[in-house]
Amino acid sequence: MKLRKSPSSGKKRQAAARNEAAASSDLRFGLALELTIERLDSDGIGIAQHDGRQILIPGTVPQDRCLARITHFGKTVVFADLVKLIEPSPLRLQRCPCSDAALCLGCPLICLRYGEQLRWKQAQVQAAFDSYASLKDLVVPRLLTPERQLQYRTTAKLAVAGSHADPYIGIYRRASHDVVDLEDCPLHHPMINTVIKVVREGIRKLKVPIYQDKNKSGILRYLVVRVSESTGEVMVTFVAARRAFNEIHHLARLLQDKVPQVKVVCQNVNSSEGNVIFGAHDHFLTKQQTIQDRIGQVELLISPRSFLQAQNDGARLLYETARDWASLDGTQQVLDLYCGIGGIALTFAPHTKQVLGVELNKEAVADARRNARLNNARNCRFEAGDVQELLEDLLEDELRFACIVLNPPRKGCDREVLDKVVELAPERVVYVSCSPHTLARDLDILAAKGYQTIQVQPVEMFPQTPHVENVALLERKALKTT
Repeated sequence: MKLRKSPSSGKKRQAAARNEAAASSDLRFGLALELTIERLDSDGIGIAQHDGRQILIPGTVPQDRCLARITHFGKTVVFADLVKLIEPSPLRLQRCPCSDAALCLGCPLICLRYGEQLRWKQAQVQAAFDSYASLKDLVVPRLLTPERQLQYRTTAKLAVAGSHADPYIGIYRRASHDVVDLEDCPLHHPMINTVIKVVREGIRKLKVPIYQDKNKSGILRYLVVRVSESTGEVMVTFVAARRAFNEIHHLARLLQDKVPQVKVVCQNVNSSEGNVIFGAHDHFLTKQQTIQDRIGQVELLISPRSFLQAQNDGARLLYETARDWASLDGTQQVLDLYCGIGGIALTFAPHTKQVLGVELNKEAVADARRNARLNNARNCRFEAGDVQELLEDLLEDELRFACIVLNPPRKGCDREVLDKVVELAPERVVYVSCSPHTLARDLDILAAKGYQTIQVQPVEMFPQTPHVENVALLERKALKTT
């Protein structure tokens, strides 16, 4: 595995190290220390203590005794690289599935025994809830787990860096713009690794210019790969800095010749600065523009910019838990906020009278409507627009829903959205979240407004990583009568 460092990253780290070293007589840049890992931080990075300071060491697990070298001084913590393990932890796998875990950091828990990963994630969720008095009586159960812990990712969004003679295709290393070149990632579906290998070869052979952020030259910026587990079809999106008729077309043809499972190829144009992957315009290089996959009993058409969980089995566990907790008997109306391409709404559809899905992204709503037709879900309706504004319209029309589903982005719900949800007065709220901390915050807000959290269920969506999804069930408290 290779690591391509951005031009300024090394200088910035060295300057920070020198500045901090000047103020610290005991720690300095390049110093090697023998340390014992006490615990993991919230990102799954090992933490050791030295003279009252925390030292973060990627690639380590609790109870590791190791030799580490100081590489960077942050405002509150010190960072170090693992040099060697002196005495491996009993919690560590005897053989890690990835030899480059400490360099990549994409899956920092991969060397930790899987049972310990699950216990750690369960404790993370419990700690988030325990920080609020309104949630102190909730006991977080064990995670629901998918069948596979490796080769489960069906979607990969990858940075392209380097030059056409020496291309890097991979992920950004934690807290940097350094790109880690991925050759055979153990978390990726094998077909994704195959596509990466062929695209890398194609860039070299066809001399495809890679985008250079420093002088804004070159073309190719990102590679996005999606695999359908139900059909075996693959969709590939080349994100380019500008419309490139020649280079990307030839690269697409080479890829399809070598990997016939690639049925959809799209060129997305993103000329903006920053780390946003997709631009606003898609140009298809194939007649077929979507691939079809299945989550549980729901068939889904997926377009290049569709949001869909990166693991089908984990998504099924999430959707079906939400459906079961909604307590549907076929007579209720359900409101699905932040509905995406309709996965949850369509899972609910056979068990309810009507589902209304709301989503800001117009392309996602177009996908959701196509998916409703695909599944013959005539009781599903989807609207595009700002969630808060549409909630205000629903209140004006005096519509009522037995259950409201919340599935917001990682930042959680705006307080105004929660206020409107409470005004609609559903009997139940099912909250699906990818962040235990914003989930706990929002559950506490809803508790003060008369909604009690009855239960929560963490779901393992990304084994080997620190991420954990959760489903929470809230019920409206009965009003006290005098």
